[in-house]
Amino acid sequence: MSASSASGQFGGRAARTAARPGLLPTSGVAPAAVPAGTQAAPERTKVRLLEVVKRHGPQTAQDLAGRLGVSIPAARRHLGDLLDQGLIRSRTERPGGRGRPQHVFELTEQGEAAFPKTYSGLCVDVLRHVEGLFGEGAVLKVLDARNVEIAQRLKAELPAGLPLAERVERLAGILNEMGFDAVVEPDGATGGWVLTQRNCPNLTVARQYAQLCASELTLYGEVLDVPVTRETRIACGQGACRYRIG
Repeated sequence: MSASSASGQFGGRAARTAARPGLLPTSGVAPAAVPAGTQAAPERTKVRLLEVVKRHGPQTAQDLAGRLGVSIPAARRHLGDLLDQGLIRSRTERPGGRGRPQHVFELTEQGEAAFPKTYSGLCVDVLRHVEGLFGEGAVLKVLDARNVEIAQRLKAELPAGLPLAERVERLAGILNEMGFDAVVEPDGATGGWVLTQRNCPNLTVARQYAQLCASELTLYGEVLDVPVTRETRIACGQGACRYRIG
């Protein structure tokens, strides 16, 4: 989990709008970076629309139609799709504080996330300075302190009264919202469960600071209140992070 963002991600699940799959990348890839030849014309227009709103701020349908060279009804259709995906939102404002109210469209947090960010680089820099100033153990202490806060939030969503199977499934669901591509399978040999994370959204940090992975392992054991062991790690070049639970 990212040392800069996991706390906010765990705390803000209810506020996020689920994206409808299909039209645009929502995994942190910049719309501008998607090869044009790989998209149908309507999807390319939607990517361009997002770029216009990103660069020029809130826009009306008329503004967007003019900038994109499409009709106003076509611009409204694209806007409707992007609203459904949760990538933009609409609000009403009066131009210059006067005149007839008009609808303008702006990026949501999810829409902003489709453009490049340098959070991982910032996180690595911060951890490097912590380590340089206070020693190697300081990084793990910082991550462990974060775990205390994150664990409190997770425990509210994974109450101890629920069966272990349901708590593990809920944990996998939370991880999937964060981009870990997690799946859960029963462990026939032990009667426990195997949690497999097929993606690491924080790989840049994890490769340089194994403490991040150690902190993650500790967190899972604490919130599930059962023994958890890790068998493989993506940061070590293996195909997935695999946890044996119970």
